[in-house]
Amino acid sequence: MNDLRKILFIVLIVSIAIIFLYFNLNPYEPPKLISSINSNKSSQIQVNGYKIVNTYPHDQDAYTQGLVFDKGFLYEGTGLYGKSTLRKVELNTGKIIKIHKLPDEIFGEGITIYNNKIIQLTWRSNIIYLYDKETFELLEVFTYHSEGWGITHNGTSLIISNGSSTLNILDPENFRKIGEIDVFDNNGPISRINELEYIQGEIYANIWTTDRIARINPDSGQVIGWIELKNLMPKIPTNKDAILNGIAYDENNDRLFITGKLYPTIFEIELT
Repeated sequence: MNDLRKILFIVLIVSIAIIFLYFNLNPYEPPKLISSINSNKSSQIQVNGYKIVNTYPHDQDAYTQGLVFDKGFLYEGTGLYGKSTLRKVELNTGKIIKIHKLPDEIFGEGITIYNNKIIQLTWRSNIIYLYDKETFELLEVFTYHSEGWGITHNGTSLIISNGSSTLNILDPENFRKIGEIDVFDNNGPISRINELEYIQGEIYANIWTTDRIARINPDSGQVIGWIELKNLMPKIPTNKDAILNGIAYDENNDRLFITGKLYPTIFEIELT
């Protein structure tokens, strides 16, 4: 009987030792986290990676400022003085189906499609262009007392960035400001907000000169996550202006398209 007790005691000790070694050699690792984009503080936000699903050709001379997917085609707004355009592009081939050139003194910015009309921002001209989506006929020009960077809408209101940490909310009928969203994370305001896209109740936003997209809660303005797109496009050593900027979403087929200024490629990606 004593021998049996000894054996059971030894088995118990060995079992405890095995469990102890397992949890010390194989500690639980939480999801990968990344520090806030504009702060050295310790607060952290979870990020998504990406998987490339498809690639499509893109005009490498296009200084992409705005990108929208609608009924099988991409619509693109490009910038630079003397080179700013509005385009309708065939996704699979990159062929430009329709193009409208802006005046040489205008620097084109972001675009969105609302009620079958295209809205195009300008950088420092304080004007917004309104076009017929099918013909690109210029319908109206509105005054806007701010820089224009990126634009999207939530179905009822326009959402516009101006490079700061504040998004302006405009009435799409008269382009009057009706509100604003202050964008922040746990470490404070997030600035340099550029191209925008409204996706499944969130605002996706390029952050100028970075390889990250912020996912913003439109009700609170809080950044609820980052999409890390580092190494999506190999660096183009001959052109420092070739940076990430351009988000489009195919709502019917749940496809996310990403490109950049002067990129030769449009990427269809899935988040990981």
